[in-house]
Amino acid sequence: MAGTAFTVLGLCLTLLCLLNFIFVFGTGVEFIRFISLQAIFYNISGAVQQPKGDDANREWNIILRDPRVLRPLAVDLGLIIVFILQHSLMATSTIKRWITGIFGVLQRSLYVFSTSVVLQVIMRYWQPVRDAPLIWSASTVPWNTWIPLICFVLHFFAWLIIFTIILIFDYAELMGVKQIYYYCLGLEDPLSMKSLRAQRLYSHLRHPVYLEFLLILWAVPCLSLDRVLLATLFTLYLTCGHSLDEQDYRYLRVQLDRKLEIFSREEITYGQLLAANGSRSENADKEQ
Repeated sequence: MAGTAFTVLGLCLTLLCLLNFIFVFGTGVEFIRFISLQAIFYNISGAVQQPKGDDANREWNIILRDPRVLRPLAVDLGLIIVFILQHSLMATSTIKRWITGIFGVLQRSLYVFSTSVVLQVIMRYWQPVRDAPLIWSASTVPWNTWIPLICFVLHFFAWLIIFTIILIFDYAELMGVKQIYYYCLGLEDPLSMKSLRAQRLYSHLRHPVYLEFLLILWAVPCLSLDRVLLATLFTLYLTCGHSLDEQDYRYLRVQLDRKLEIFSREEITYGQLLAANGSRSENADKEQ
């Protein structure tokens, strides 16, 4: 009877984990559209335009007192503060212990779910500032074509590096999938089974995509006031959460060398298998 109850619990946890994974993955895709594609292609399509006439010639001390500018900035500031509070408080040891005491193995899944919910709120209620000049804008020929194209390439490679780093850092564990899998197998938390050096690195490196995300924030063809607010606050937040030291860098270097060695070994093995299969095919053709 206890085994049946455990199986039902495992199935329920697996279903919740799967639904959470779909929601978080969809949020990630939508966040890429919000933070990268929208900032690049809206400029190409002309949806982002410089104010004309008197609005373009106003001084900044007047612009920053305009309610049409302050109101959306205040809303955006509130949204970012909510994200920072959620993302930081839920990562503290006290809150983690409290959530684990209530939700158990779902602690990590609840963290990424809450982060995704806050990101959904930000993307849906973000207020662009349309009544202030742009800080910069690639609006003259030929830069209105080349600058967005260069930004697109930079963003593409930045996201590619981010996805690679996430995979290296164990995507299943970051999403809370491995915790539930280990729980169903009767094993301990995945992080507790890692080496002390790995646990030390994870405590210092809350955001393994620091430089890449900064590039995405700032490398845009046009920079509006709301984008400045978003990029500045996220830059400060990422900087505060990035505290690697020399020991962490040495550990990362060792792990990278090991993974490259594994990949090289697998590539050599795969090449040998292809060569062996090719030789067998040639021998079979000769026998025929």
